[in-house]
Amino acid sequence: MLDVAYIATTDLPTGRLAQIDEDRGSIRIRVDKNALLPDVIRKLNAEMDHFLATSQWFQLWKDEIVSRASPGCSLRIVYRLDPRAPGLDIGVGERRGLIIVYIPPALDTEQFAALMNPVSKQFLAGGRWFQLYAGEIIDNSPEPMSRV
Repeated sequence: MLDVAYIATTDLPTGRLAQIDEDRGSIRIRVDKNALLPDVIRKLNAEMDHFLATSQWFQLWKDEIVSRASPGCSLRIVYRLDPRAPGLDIGVGERRGLIIVYIPPALDTEQFAALMNPVSKQFLAGGRWFQLYAGEIIDNSPEPMSRV
């Protein structure tokens, strides 16, 4: 099973507003709960770009496996403050190689982290994402994991 957790914290290294840690089947995205959300989002986009460039996550789009190395469609996740986001709800748009997270600007960083957890869980339940970790394919299916 895949698990992505957002954690609002005060224990990031000095000057670091966001940090992404990966393990088998899991990602922990820690954000500085005392920082302004626009600053956190800016750093989180840079961190996510670096993370996807150095990890092995994939999107299953129709009959294609999309990765960071896919020609003409490098896998990306973009966080965007968007005043059109309804109320205090976070929206997610997905297309081939691109996920955009639409965030209401009225949220603070702690609210953002708390709201992203159920959004991430629901998003991963769609079954289009998987991780290659130490030769193992980890996805959200109830079946046992496969070896590569």
